[in-house]
Amino acid sequence: MPDIPDVKLLYADDTLLVLDKPSGLLAVPGRGADKQDCLAVRVQARYPDALTVHRLDMATSGLMVMARGAAAQRALSMAFAVREVSKRYIAVVDGRPETPPQGWGTIDLPIIVDWPNRPLRIVDHRLGKPSLTRWRVLGQAEAGSCTRVELEPVTGRSHQLRVHLRELGHPILGDALYAPPDVQAQAERLLLHAWSLRFVHPVTGEELGFESPAPF
Repeated sequence: MPDIPDVKLLYADDTLLVLDKPSGLLAVPGRGADKQDCLAVRVQARYPDALTVHRLDMATSGLMVMARGAAAQRALSMAFAVREVSKRYIAVVDGRPETPPQGWGTIDLPIIVDWPNRPLRIVDHRLGKPSLTRWRVLGQAEAGSCTRVELEPVTGRSHQLRVHLRELGHPILGDALYAPPDVQAQAERLLLHAWSLRFVHPVTGEELGFESPAPF
């Protein structure tokens, strides 16, 4: 497979690519000349027909899929829109959230852009868009200061996982946007990683599944 600087290519065929994005790299170009280097541009240098289907925050690492050509982009975008793509994340959060009685718990809080403070998002029960996250506890540090959790975003709002965990009272370690300074300082990066991605191939109908262990 062609080499893509600092990006792991896990799968490639004529329809799609599956990649592992490092923390600190934009998924798509931002505003300004200093924000043009990103995963999409690096991939398109090797695969000129690669098109964006979804995004990860710059600070978040993990699995992303890109389409090859407009038809594949439409099909994959629709699969995301109708929630036929399974995404799971690993995060390390501050404190010790109580384990949900059934193993998995839900956070159901509507999210909207905080317009005076963009790009931040806030919970707004009147104007926010419905946002649902499933979560479970994986383990806790011996000292009891932090907890590893698995997250499944049922909806796909920007910053959803970060906002929901902050609202739960357990912000993600290293979160420069939503965690207080002492929680930010506990990690050199945002401890949020997209570790599992599962979906049906839009051409072959094959069920595809990819995993990337959390690097923290």
